[in-house]
Amino acid sequence: MKPSLRLSLATLACVLLGACSGIEHKDIEPTSISMADKELAESELLDVGIETFNPGAEVEEGAAEEGVFPDIRKSEARYIPVHLKNTMQRTGHWGAVRVIPGRSEATDVLVTGKILRSDGETLELAIDARDATGRHWFSHVYEASKDAGDYGKHRRGEEDPFQDLYNTIANDLAKHKASLTSEEFKNIRQVSELRFAAWLAPDVFGPYLTEGEDGIWTVKRLPAGDDPMLRRVLNIREREYMLIDTLTAHYDVFYANMWDPYVGWRKFRSEEMAALREVERKALTRKILGGALIAGAIALDILVGGNNTATLRNVMLVGGAMAVKSGIDLGGQAEIHEDAIRELGVSFESEIKPLVVEVDGETVELTGSAEVQYADWRRLLKSIYFTETGLGEINVKMEKPAEPEPAPVY
Repeated sequence: MKPSLRLSLATLACVLLGACSGIEHKDIEPTSISMADKELAESELLDVGIETFNPGAEVEEGAAEEGVFPDIRKSEARYIPVHLKNTMQRTGHWGAVRVIPGRSEATDVLVTGKILRSDGETLELAIDARDATGRHWFSHVYEASKDAGDYGKHRRGEEDPFQDLYNTIANDLAKHKASLTSEEFKNIRQVSELRFAAWLAPDVFGPYLTEGEDGIWTVKRLPAGDDPMLRRVLNIREREYMLIDTLTAHYDVFYANMWDPYVGWRKFRSEEMAALREVERKALTRKILGGALIAGAIALDILVGGNNTATLRNVMLVGGAMAVKSGIDLGGQAEIHEDAIRELGVSFESEIKPLVVEVDGETVELTGSAEVQYADWRRLLKSIYFTETGLGEINVKMEKPAEPEPAPVY
């Protein structure tokens, strides 16, 4: 065989067996949080409700086989809103910021979200915001990527590894709020108050509002400031806030308990995914090399023949077979990494336990049925109102609420 042919084969082997390297993900630009430059007057503040997120369609049965763990996604659907709440509260732009398990007329601004992707390396969220008048603020998709090394850059309970993404969402909300006039602030709060009153007693307070074909609510007229029925409504609204604050405190505990295992799970999963890709690359290149060497040996035997090529041919055949076997072995390692990722998911799920809260003697377990419990409590609020006003009784039988509107799909 000519020296040039031997050199070419040697070069091919070195290239194919060499490990590929490169940056897997590019981090987003650092984004600092926008802080209020002064303490805002109460008239400039709006209360925010962040609904627990839609975990995404991937939580359907069988999704775990594709690397999505349904129970983890459901936990993330609680964790992410709490961290967004904490981020927003630090800015001084808002009144009360609460996490709620379902839609509520008792909030000035409603933020909903859907988890499009969350795998430890990439976080992608669809966020929708609108105020009590029904006016749509924005719908955006936020995406950021991290590698395992970034998971050392966080502060427990304050700075998530994906903090730049949270800061961007909070900044966008604050930017839209800053575009509102004082009259719009006042209108949002009035509509929020009357929508809650109309939900509680539609026959009494429904006529004060009208909803346009575009879904925008406007005030037709205002009740008298000393209206006794309105005072009762506002008192019950405070009970609604008390319940939501209790639920928010529960989510805060859930969030605090989840922080360490969640950061650890994302870090380890990011490492496992990177290792898996590296193994798959090596397995593929070694299989290709093995096939090339075997094919080359066969070609030598056919084209050249003779005893002087027998040794080289045998070396190539043995080397090719070993390379293919090495590729198969690495493929087996890939399966081990995949199993390790699944085991991490199972371990994580076992660490996140449901908590139980007590509200006015009623025990509420915030698991997957938190939305149902919240709806049941709101029905009890209606019962309280009708009892206090003497307007009659309503059927307070606990029923499963209607499915909430899904977050926008992108």
